[in-house]
Amino acid sequence: MNTQPDPAKVWFVGAGPGDPDLITVKGRDLIAKADAILFAGSLVQAAATQWAPSTCVIKDSKDMTLEQITDWLIEQAGPGKTVIRLQTGDPGLYGALIEMVQRLDAAQIAVEVVPGVSSAFAAMACAVESLTLPEVTQTVILTRVEGRTPMPDGESLQELASHHTTLCLFLSITLLPTIERELKAAGWADDAPVLVVHKASWPDEQQIIRGTLADIRERCRAAKINSQAMIVVSPTLGARQWPTLKKSKLYDAGFTHRFRRAERPTSQE
Repeated sequence: MNTQPDPAKVWFVGAGPGDPDLITVKGRDLIAKADAILFAGSLVQAAATQWAPSTCVIKDSKDMTLEQITDWLIEQAGPGKTVIRLQTGDPGLYGALIEMVQRLDAAQIAVEVVPGVSSAFAAMACAVESLTLPEVTQTVILTRVEGRTPMPDGESLQELASHHTTLCLFLSITLLPTIERELKAAGWADDAPVLVVHKASWPDEQQIIRGTLADIRERCRAAKINSQAMIVVSPTLGARQWPTLKKSKLYDAGFTHRFRRAERPTSQE
């Protein structure tokens, strides 16, 4: 029987959008046996570490550079140890995952990623909205507005918005004037509905702001929202109040799929 400890590994775990109960079961179970956790304190609630054992080394990375983060992870990693980088949302979305993994690869430390619930999904859930609707839009674009980090060619907000699908805008709440300008240039109307959710799912801190492309900036200013907000612009917003909807074919009694035969219409005599 092999009694050798597992080789050194670092786990990148998505903490989800804020509510500690929205972390995955796998992520929670890893925290419960962790030897060391480095969490993004500016975005991840410390409550997400509540399952860690008393012997676990827990550090907040909010004032650390990328090199300091990876150096700490490398220092903590060792055979048989459970070392976790706890990141907001999902590690693969705006999380500098690959930059960190490259340095761990160079140090010959294994990595594994546990996905997490994105704030895009949490924001829509909190507002009881749907990202897609039959014959309205079947496409979701996850993106951000160009700031200090430039956008690649073909990915300007105006170009993406020209598809008139659901847009989930990360890291962009301070750029609402740009959003308004770019979407109008792409053909969106002044009265296009806009949803802004600040700290989606965070207990006692979540704020939901609804408005239009023309007034959402003033509404957010009045609510003093200037960070940690998901912006959604979508033709699906407000569908809960629509008098009629195109229904999904999946549940249509007249639609056949491999689990159910279509019902025959009753003959009229």
